[in-house]
Amino acid sequence: MPLRIGLLGFGTVGSAFAEVLAASGADVAITHVFNRGVERKKAHPRATFVPGNAAWTERVEDVISADNVDLVVELMGGLDPAEGWLRTALSSGKHVVTANKQLIAYRGSELFALAASKGVQLLYGAAVAGGVPVIPGIAQGLSGDRIRRVSGIVNGTCNFILSRMETGAEYDDVLAEAQAAGYAEADPSADVDGFDARAKLCILARLALHAEINPEDVPAQTISQVSAIDFAYAKELGCTVRQVSRAALDGDVVRARVGPMLVPKTSPIALSHGTQNIVVTNGKFGGDVVFSGHGAGGHPTAVAVMSDVRAVALGSVKVRLPAAKFAVSGDVFAPHYLRFVVSDKPGIVAAMASTLAKYGVNIDSLLQRRGHVAERLPFVVTTEPCLSSTLVKAVAEMATMEFMVEPPLCLQMLVVDDPDTD
Repeated sequence: MPLRIGLLGFGTVGSAFAEVLAASGADVAITHVFNRGVERKKAHPRATFVPGNAAWTERVEDVISADNVDLVVELMGGLDPAEGWLRTALSSGKHVVTANKQLIAYRGSELFALAASKGVQLLYGAAVAGGVPVIPGIAQGLSGDRIRRVSGIVNGTCNFILSRMETGAEYDDVLAEAQAAGYAEADPSADVDGFDARAKLCILARLALHAEINPEDVPAQTISQVSAIDFAYAKELGCTVRQVSRAALDGDVVRARVGPMLVPKTSPIALSHGTQNIVVTNGKFGGDVVFSGHGAGGHPTAVAVMSDVRAVALGSVKVRLPAAKFAVSGDVFAPHYLRFVVSDKPGIVAAMASTLAKYGVNIDSLLQRRGHVAERLPFVVTTEPCLSSTLVKAVAEMATMEFMVEPPLCLQMLVVDDPDTD
């Protein structure tokens, strides 16, 4: 008998999953499809990939309580009501495959325990990096190593925006382009402010570092304050700008943050363009391992979902890795990039240098590009490695200086070869 699937959601990913499943030849069949506006969804071109005898419904109960559903595939997202639906499905002895990163980040440990108690599988390979097999790669391929750090680009929208800005475009223009292309939502805050990437980072931390961390404790910095001029200065420093998600073990603390960072061109992270995702793990024994590929879009994500469905159909046993709760700190000892826009007058550099010295921060370099009016003069200071919490205090003080035209921009500079920690 084929594995019988109840599909929750027939949007971009759900419809692509139906197509991928139909082409797979696997002994798996969709028996139910839940979505609002069923008649409209049944007219979707990909609806032809759903078996003709499948039941389409606008009542989720018809799917999760059906006797002829062995596996619920949830592709709708969000915490509520998805959490309740999947709890019901697991409690009734049904396997679950989901791409829901918020649900796994915030409720994963509880749902994993529920699945284990019922003897069923809860798989989520599409929750991070779409079609890039980073989750099974870490859980299975790297489970023998002791991973100490995980970092990378896990939000395709931000990577599209920032890699386009690298050519000289401004943020607002590229955001509008991303929205028109369907890469960004009308309200892009979940992506550009780092909340989407933060949830994914917490999932990776659980897998790679065996650390349960609360997403709300992870600092997230918006990319919306980055300007084209920052890419020009970054180029002079041998860097580019990317939204980086990073978590590292430091004793009994996980140092984690999400935000735009200056990334050296020598880092594989700098090579990711468009909607590509990249994740780099650093293990004590295996060193750096890089996962890269298309992290967004219906078909790549559907491939990851289909891979999980196949695993259930073939009776594969999920690797269960231990995880413990860890405190989180966003305070990192690293060099930083400071971009100021000032109304030019004598003594500005001296005033800033004095403030940085007051907080024990040493200047590494000062850059000023020509061609800007004196009333809005951008220039950059890079610092020697210092604690980000210390620098925040210094920048807050400098922001109140009378010659400052707009709030300073402070970005961490990613260190490619930072010291290994045991």
